[in-house]
Amino acid sequence: MDYQNYAAYNDEGLLTFMRQGDVAAFTELYNRHFKSLYTVAENILRSPDVSKDIVQEVFTAVWQNRERLQIMYPKAYLQQAVRFQVLKAIRADKTDSEFYKRLAQVSQDMVVENTFSYKELQRTVDELVQSLPDDCRQAFRLSREQNLTYHQIADKLNISVKTVEKKMSQSLRYLRVALHKSEISH
Repeated sequence: MDYQNYAAYNDEGLLTFMRQGDVAAFTELYNRHFKSLYTVAENILRSPDVSKDIVQEVFTAVWQNRERLQIMYPKAYLQQAVRFQVLKAIRADKTDSEFYKRLAQVSQDMVVENTFSYKELQRTVDELVQSLPDDCRQAFRLSREQNLTYHQIADKLNISVKTVEKKMSQSLRYLRVALHKSEISH
């Protein structure tokens, strides 16, 4: 495959090629994410060399472990790996007077980003639940929002427990597939 074509693949597709030892796919993933990962590290560490080294280490580890890694969300995985390495670098340099300020900044960034990610995920799930067929949506909400058992849902909806199980299974399968597709498209 021609290297130029890799730009058309999402990160998940690049990982698939990488697991097979495809250096061009790895290069595309690296080029796609290096700058943003470097910026995360540099904003906290204020050290261009250390920041570059951290990002290089993360990508090196990804390449070396490519066959074993089970990464569902490559961008989030890479960001978290860089943050982890940044924390390690900060901990290793505790004598630095700015250590606690940088540690606080890393913690704050993680909380803000995780809160944003959670809210975004919640909004996506809400939209997907809304798109379920009425009977599946009703059973799903009774289970998840009102914490009713399948027996209670069956009584409330005047259907069998087996029907509730089927509707919940359909709903969960739909949500799982749709969420996976949603993450890949981002």
